[in-house]
Amino acid sequence: MDTSAPSLDMDGSMGEPEVPSLPRDYSGHSTLEPALETPAFETIMARMDGFGQHQRLQLLLSWLPNLLVAFGLFSDIFVTLTPDHQCHVDIGSLPAALRNATGDELLNATIPLRVDAEGGPSRSQCSRYFYINASMRQEGPCNHSWEYSNQPALAHNMVTQWDLVCSHYWEAPVEEVCFILGFLTGFLTLGCSADRFGRRQTFFLSLVMALFCGALCTVASSPAMFILTRFFYGAMLAGVYLSLYVLRLELCRPAQRLTVTMGAGLVMVAGQFLLLGLSVGCKEWRVLQAAITGPLAIFLLYGWPDLFLESPRWLLACQRVPEAQAVLRVLVKRNGRGFEGVRADSEDVFMELENTLQSPISGQPSITTLLNCGNIWKNLVILGFTTCIAHGIHHCYGTFRKDIQGVRAGLYLSYLLSAGTGLLACLFLWATVDRFGRRGILLLSMTLTGIASLTLLGLIEYLNEAVIMTFSILGFFASHAAASLSIFFAAEITPTVIRGRCLGLTLAMAWLGKLSSPLLDLHNQHGYFLQHVILASLAILCILSIMLLPESKRKPLPETLLDGEGYRRPPLMRGHHRRLQDNVPLLSTPNQAM
Repeated sequence: MDTSAPSLDMDGSMGEPEVPSLPRDYSGHSTLEPALETPAFETIMARMDGFGQHQRLQLLLSWLPNLLVAFGLFSDIFVTLTPDHQCHVDIGSLPAALRNATGDELLNATIPLRVDAEGGPSRSQCSRYFYINASMRQEGPCNHSWEYSNQPALAHNMVTQWDLVCSHYWEAPVEEVCFILGFLTGFLTLGCSADRFGRRQTFFLSLVMALFCGALCTVASSPAMFILTRFFYGAMLAGVYLSLYVLRLELCRPAQRLTVTMGAGLVMVAGQFLLLGLSVGCKEWRVLQAAITGPLAIFLLYGWPDLFLESPRWLLACQRVPEAQAVLRVLVKRNGRGFEGVRADSEDVFMELENTLQSPISGQPSITTLLNCGNIWKNLVILGFTTCIAHGIHHCYGTFRKDIQGVRAGLYLSYLLSAGTGLLACLFLWATVDRFGRRGILLLSMTLTGIASLTLLGLIEYLNEAVIMTFSILGFFASHAAASLSIFFAAEITPTVIRGRCLGLTLAMAWLGKLSSPLLDLHNQHGYFLQHVILASLAILCILSIMLLPESKRKPLPETLLDGEGYRRPPLMRGHHRRLQDNVPLLSTPNQAM
């Protein structure tokens, strides 16, 4: 199936179609050749008036759950935050000379001053000391409860609930690691489920399990139980996010894909902003967990017949003709025209589909077949590597002033800075990617990410506060843009029959990059500078790899493995034959033929 119009040469002439080199088995036959040629999905939808009012309703319905997914994703920031703390002083255990001391005198007597790495005084928060007659006597570790202060947002979280400080500090970053691993696991497993059982069924399965796991999180009675339930909660949220991402992309025309995807990204950013106010209002972590889990039940209403539909593109790619016909009939009937008015055109299309697609495909492509798809794997590895580095380096810009200068930014400033640059990145991608191409803007974003990192790493001692903040914001913005565009790019160039698992693998790589932040917390930020140097170096490697990617703007989505193998990078030398190869420069004006 040829999923794109013939490309234009740089001089405007039509290139001759080329049959790409296909993987072949030992008998010499192609392992990817489709049995029958099927009509393009965009052609079918256009003939049946499928791109209309009800299609836009489906896209809107796919946006709304992203708000609660954002609540669950970013809640970890507030749940695991460690506030300032000190051992609760039992007045009865104090020496007689200190029992009548004032608050400040008691603080100075029971918490010692130590010398930090820069030679300045800092207070120890993990031991009790008494000053008696100008001499200091250590009483040992805290055997009583802890007192917490300067707690932003939530007044009580898992750290204050179970006193996860000092010798137990590691349990908070372990929860962060397990939560991220939950997302990673969910993307890998439920991506395969979306390809095998459908996007809609995977969405409802993930939604029901997210409700169950979120409820268990709310009543967790120990850190171990909380960490375990948050792992599964993250995995189910990943399934919700992934299935909706693929479904909305497959329902769009080529010109709609970027706008719809960036709209869903803006809903995620809105959820990130709203979560801050929700956390301040809830105060208690159990109340917050209930507030972000309970509303998920609203989306069970999507199960109402013919309200939230399966992806017709996936049904056609899997040759499930009766189910595809049922979905297409609903779309056509509810697009503002009566079914009688569209019967003539739609029935002709249905008859063509029945004649073309004779028998359903019983299973997904085999592992051997997938391993033979060298071009698909090349594109997927490059984009997975890029999104991993972009997500991994993102947190470095938020902690630069703390780890390099010893200045600790407040939670609100760091949080709003991250959310604000995410908003700007979505708007930037929406305004530029369809004009200049996916490959060019991804290259620009990763270049800006590398420039910001190398400037901060090499010139930090010579920059003032304003310049440091400027380059940190640039790094936040560029890394967010690169990460979002890499995921979108991967979804566009992978075939429909395996899009769920390919996008799941790319998103899993993104969350693998996110592990860099909690893993540093486990080591008390030791090795931060070296980690940032490694990530900045790998960002340079990403810039070189991006040049090998094809351009997908205004091209139909590939449906089969054959179509995915046909997406090739621009030839280094001008050739005579092309099929899906593109000749779009890295920063080009729009090519209407594409």
